[in-house]
Amino acid sequence: MQSVRIVAAQTVEYREDIGAALRCVAKLAARAEAAGAALLCFPEGFLQGYLVDEASARRQALDLGSSAFQSLLAELPRSGPMLVIGMLELDDGQLFNTAIVVQHGQFIGRYRKAHLLGAERAFTAGTESPSFEVDGLRFGINICYDTNFPEAAQKVADTGASLLLCVANNMLRRETAETFKHQHNAIRGERCRETGLWLMSSDVTGERDGRVAWGPTAVLDPHGQVVAQLPLNEPGLLFFDLPLS
Repeated sequence: MQSVRIVAAQTVEYREDIGAALRCVAKLAARAEAAGAALLCFPEGFLQGYLVDEASARRQALDLGSSAFQSLLAELPRSGPMLVIGMLELDDGQLFNTAIVVQHGQFIGRYRKAHLLGAERAFTAGTESPSFEVDGLRFGINICYDTNFPEAAQKVADTGASLLLCVANNMLRRETAETFKHQHNAIRGERCRETGLWLMSSDVTGERDGRVAWGPTAVLDPHGQVVAQLPLNEPGLLFFDLPLS
């Protein structure tokens, strides 16, 4: 059976430091390319940081039609895997929690988070659920809290995709992180069983301001079973050869 190599990055946070985030993308994309990967996924809000304060988010957000965004694309690798990168987007005055899809420095498309937490009042909810294709693999995207809602995953399955990417940032207060430590994969596994989709998550790790992030960055099969996972508290790349049906 044919397969396609997919990769998820588990990274430290880069907050209001796009340059450092881009350097991380270049470094990890080079590793993924050397390993023959077709797809590399980064966490939620990766480019600017998961900023929910409106003033901070507006200061860092990028309009995808702007020259600043075009300059950013020019700094991304011109070869190697397709990239899925979480970012803060500004469009016609509205803020969106977005994941962009880029290949060889070219913008392919975007997904905007549809289900927003109470702390994300500064953002507008997305309404579309596009899918994308690379090397015979069709995939769609959910962003973190989206995976708590069966309809979000079902919209991806309805496009004919076989893989759901979960772009996440679980930098939580320690007591909350402890509570949810083993629940993330359980919830995501429900979405797999309901839809028959594979799922790959990409999350942050580290500590700041009384908060901790452990991930998980993992791959779940269509039965909801974890088939690969990085250690909870270590940055790294998770490689997986996904079978193509």
